[in-house]
Amino acid sequence: MTQRSPFRYFKTSPEIIRLAVMMYVRYPLSLRNVEDLLHERGIEISHETVRFWWNRFGPMFAAEIRRRRVDRMRNCRHWRWHLDEMYVKINGEMHYLWRAVDHEGEILESFVTKARDRKAALKFLKKSMRRHGRPERLVTDRLRSYGAALKDLGRGDDREMGRWTNNRAENSHLPFRRRERAMLRFRKMRSLQKFASIHASIFNHFNHERSLSSRSLFKQTRAAALTEWRGLCAE
Repeated sequence: MTQRSPFRYFKTSPEIIRLAVMMYVRYPLSLRNVEDLLHERGIEISHETVRFWWNRFGPMFAAEIRRRRVDRMRNCRHWRWHLDEMYVKINGEMHYLWRAVDHEGEILESFVTKARDRKAALKFLKKSMRRHGRPERLVTDRLRSYGAALKDLGRGDDREMGRWTNNRAENSHLPFRRRERAMLRFRKMRSLQKFASIHASIFNHFNHERSLSSRSLFKQTRAAALTEWRGLCAE
């Protein structure tokens, strides 16, 4: 039995839907910015349509990207994870976005909590290791919650701390901060969790480490990523 296309009830072509979702999630654009850019390409839609599309198809695209990458990455050794948390305000109340980043800059997991204690860190670590396996080394800042959570997991000896050692995780926050400013922050904890997970998957898909590759290799990987994106959730 063939799987039914998720685009079957939409009059708009899947190519336009994928383009709108990619533009909104990948770049620091507002909904109305995406509407104007599509208008320049002869595509007349409302910014509310863009909102509906990314809410409907964003999780599908992110899940398919994540599934493909996890299947490939399970055969590789994740010898080092960088863990860090960032502050995110929701309606004036402080929340925390935890991130796990591997040694190559891949965002493995994003997890939102209201607290920054041992319980939250333990839940974040268990969720990350359940999906991606256990790393050989863990790099964190000096937050004591990590030490307490790792002690519960029996992994306190392989933790690394030090000045500038966690820059990999710190730098991974920058693209999300740019998107947060364009969206004028978040209003619900569930919306933050949803967008953080979708943004992480799409950022991983199009992140090619331009400074570490030649121009020809960069063009090949960029074209391959775009081709794979155009085939997501295809019939």
